[in-house]
Amino acid sequence: MLRLLFLLFAVMALPGAAGQLFSNSELNISSCPITYFGQKYETLYVNFTSENLVSCFNGFYDPQTKGNCLVGPKVEEARFDFGGRDKNLESLIHQNVPAINTTMECYVAIFSPSLVDILVDGIKVKSINATLGFAYADLTGCRHSGGLYNRGDVVSSDPQTCVSLICSEDAILQNSTCGPLERCQGNGRCSSDSMMDAICTVTGPAVIDFHGQQNSVKDRCSYSLLRIPSAPGFQVLANFQERRRKDVSFLDSVTLQLAGQAIGLNQGGRVVLNNSELNLNSSVQTVHGVQLSKDQTGVTAKVTLSDFTASVFFDGSTTQIHLEGPPGQSPQGLCGNSSRSLSEERLSEDNSTSCEKQHTDTSDSLINCTKMSERCNILQEAPFTSCGVDPEPHIAVCKDTLCSYPDLDGLRCQFLEAYARACSMRSNSTLGDWRSKAECSPPRAFCQDRTCSDHEFCGEKTAGGETGCLCRAIFASKYRETNSLGDSPVCSLNSASLTLVDCLLEEKGIDYSALQLKEATCRGQVDEQSHMVTFSFNSSNLCGTEITKNNSQTVYKNTIMTQNLSSDGITRQDQVSIDFSCTHTDPDIKTVAFRVKSSSVVQVISSGPWNYSLTMKAYADAGRTQAVDSNTEIRLNQKVWVELDTDGLDENLVAVVTDSCWATDQASPTDGRKYYLIKNGCPNSEDQTVKVEGNGEGTSNYFSFNMFQFSGSSAEVYLHCKLQLCVKQENSCVPMCDGPRRRRSIRTKPGAAAFISMAWTT
Repeated sequence: MLRLLFLLFAVMALPGAAGQLFSNSELNISSCPITYFGQKYETLYVNFTSENLVSCFNGFYDPQTKGNCLVGPKVEEARFDFGGRDKNLESLIHQNVPAINTTMECYVAIFSPSLVDILVDGIKVKSINATLGFAYADLTGCRHSGGLYNRGDVVSSDPQTCVSLICSEDAILQNSTCGPLERCQGNGRCSSDSMMDAICTVTGPAVIDFHGQQNSVKDRCSYSLLRIPSAPGFQVLANFQERRRKDVSFLDSVTLQLAGQAIGLNQGGRVVLNNSELNLNSSVQTVHGVQLSKDQTGVTAKVTLSDFTASVFFDGSTTQIHLEGPPGQSPQGLCGNSSRSLSEERLSEDNSTSCEKQHTDTSDSLINCTKMSERCNILQEAPFTSCGVDPEPHIAVCKDTLCSYPDLDGLRCQFLEAYARACSMRSNSTLGDWRSKAECSPPRAFCQDRTCSDHEFCGEKTAGGETGCLCRAIFASKYRETNSLGDSPVCSLNSASLTLVDCLLEEKGIDYSALQLKEATCRGQVDEQSHMVTFSFNSSNLCGTEITKNNSQTVYKNTIMTQNLSSDGITRQDQVSIDFSCTHTDPDIKTVAFRVKSSSVVQVISSGPWNYSLTMKAYADAGRTQAVDSNTEIRLNQKVWVELDTDGLDENLVAVVTDSCWATDQASPTDGRKYYLIKNGCPNSEDQTVKVEGNGEGTSNYFSFNMFQFSGSSAEVYLHCKLQLCVKQENSCVPMCDGPRRRRSIRTKPGAAAFISMAWTT
């Protein structure tokens, strides 16, 4: 922005234009506005009256109005000229007016070889005599309470508060006061020997530290704001999150750590002690030595330790820390020195979460940076000028944010409110009715007592100021990219569900409680923590689901729609219709056929006085007439009968008892995985397919089971059986398998037990 105006050359912004004007003209100079005695203008009005050549900034010249104009006589040589950058002219200006040292992108020149009057609010403040050739004048200055001041002038001074209002070298009204760690002695002098009285303000993405220096947080991490070396264990933390844009972060919550306790000051005025919410009001409540209170403006936490007092205020958008204590303290954290590298004050546990990742976003064409800057500059005007806090960092923070973020959610007053509160903390007085001047409503905590989930923030849903939980930009980006309101359907064999994101519904003005599936009784269920809304149906309640068959696929389709509760046949709500479906492909059944490697297994047993042969043979029918051989296919879950028969034994003397039979996936009866069919002479109680017949009754018995294979394997299955010979005389050889698994004592003949194995293969 050009801040100086000269005669006969008035430096202004008309890029790319060149020429002369000979008639009344209104020129747009918004691309390079000019400052004329402390006020910025973006339009230049040129008049050619019968007597004068006039250029004004606030409308065409009228002698009856309070114009800000340059007025010269209309002589034959007078003309008005403008053009782009002129290096020769720029050099000439720099030589004659040393205060000008910037590049002039364009110029506006009034050629009037006579006396030119300078008017401010219609009053002539000076004249420039150009009759002797070129003349130059610096028309930069400040205005205050109707007065005009040159650069460097002291406008006002109060020795009791050490506050001076000065027209700076940049022609901006600035407050001069004691430093943040100084006190006014009452004679206009500041001293650092008194108690420390410092204020740190964190608002939006910015930190203004105790020394008035600023830094901006670009990520979504947690940072240490304040630590005191003399109070180990005490710390104030700030957590930043994005809101409507991915590239701008905002202060989201504040945490006080003290003596192993964590007190969180969260959105909506909620205060949490170690994850348990506290119920606060305007009365002071002391919790672990911290004085807590809450009113319509926000929450205040005050802690007093050995040699200092820290008061932390948080209203959901801004936190301000007022630190009082003896001189010589060296506060640490971003409030102690905001110019430190952010990585030095970032909490270490956040480094692994990629919170520091930088995001970009599309530009917002609706943001009027010039208009927002003008609003931020209000802090240079009364009644703010009576404040003892330097407004410049607050103005810079305000401009940086409002030039990159939409003017919503109370932002236009947030930065002014933060500055006014800092003034009140510093001098314990108010600034008068600044809210009327700035058109700001009375102070209140934004979205008081509203609870939003972690991926939401509380913001304005409508232009009327109605608030709601809206989606944070990074979280919502994956849905907005696909123009969806939720996740994909979750499908299973017997049910299906679709989950919608309530904050996305809020943005579109949709009330989830007014939605249903095709049957009105099937409503969405909201998760109170995440605010996700789930609509579902299952086989016992299809909720009007349409089921269609398409070759080998079955399709289940339903619709989330708006309820029609109006009895008069009209509605004032947008109609919602969200179709979702699940497709199930019929299972492709694969069968596994088993073949026995040998039609039967015969083994000759010689044990003590007994010599006999043992045969194990498989059958496909209960009558044991269809023997299974190597060409017979046995499918999974098909019933198989296995007979164990002996030859050479006298069944009047002994009986054969099948003690156990088991399957393995290895040839060895002891290697690999093992699965029992018979154990202790009885069928496996956990396998209802196993049946044992004739066990211990004679010299043969058999059992049956449904064919199986070992999970994850299609290789061979090996069947092994262990048999005992039982003496019948005065002894029952039949195992007792009813009720609890138990056996009578059975007298067996001396000698080793008989083993026999059979192999099956797929």
